[in-house]
Amino acid sequence: MAKKRLVVLTGAGISAESGFSTFRDNNGYWDKYDPEDVASIRGWERDRQYVLDFYNGVREQLRDASPNRGHMLIASLEKDYDVDVITQNVDNLHERAGSTRVLHLHGEVTKVRPEKGAYDRDFSVSEVFDIGYERVDVGDLAPNGTQLRPHIVWFGEAVPNIEKAMDIVMKADIFLIVGTSLSVYPAAGLYRYVRDGVPIYVIDPKDVNLRDKRVVHIREKAGVGMEKFIKILENSR
Repeated sequence: MAKKRLVVLTGAGISAESGFSTFRDNNGYWDKYDPEDVASIRGWERDRQYVLDFYNGVREQLRDASPNRGHMLIASLEKDYDVDVITQNVDNLHERAGSTRVLHLHGEVTKVRPEKGAYDRDFSVSEVFDIGYERVDVGDLAPNGTQLRPHIVWFGEAVPNIEKAMDIVMKADIFLIVGTSLSVYPAAGLYRYVRDGVPIYVIDPKDVNLRDKRVVHIREKAGVGMEKFIKILENSR
């Protein structure tokens, strides 16, 4: 018998339990930095080194973080389910926990790509380089001779993987949302692509912006919530 397809959409709440700073929550990055300065084309054009230093710091923090119980339990579900993870997070904690199919909507902080023209959104996957936790500075150039920029989707930029994410969600037999309040679009609208009759589970201690009668809301943080979710799956077999 083929495994059921479980699609998991994750947000900052799952990485917060690893001690990795979120961007929007209290004491997150946006409390310390203006996103216009470090997450926009205009900020990049004003001061490239300032932007690069910000992401150098994020990579440094990520290097010292470890996957938590929530990440590990999601990865463990691959034993019994066909699992796709769609994440709004720019960290690599899902991969480090063992998840094998992870789609990043907003980019990956451990990767860079050529700047080309500042407004050039048409980049090839072959132009994306994994630098791990290394620094990048002004003057560090791609093979095509242009400045390397963070492989991050900044405010005002298109989300290249959103159509791929929609296709994945439409094939789900079970849809799980972990650690996101569904306030950031277009990711927040992905649940609308869940087929009729497919159950939707949400793990988050806070209210979420989702009105659907199918939703089962587990009001816990990611680790404890994942344990409860797995018990629900076991009892439904």
